Amino acid sequence: MFSLSAHIRETIQEIKKVSWPSQQQTIEMTILVIAVSVLVGTYIGVADYVFQSLLGFIL
Repeated sequence: MFSLSAHIRETIQEIKKVSWPSQQQTIEMTILVIAVSVLVGTYIGVADYVFQSLLGFIL
């Protein structure tokens, strides 16, 4: 049968095993995610504009 206390105890044990990133690593990875998101968004926006203009020219 499911035991809530056993589940919580096991969860706490597993969380203690986790290797958490340092503050510097977290900042660097956050900046990387934001930069990549901006680049991909810009690429998709430019591609959308080009295809929209091309389709408008064809039609």
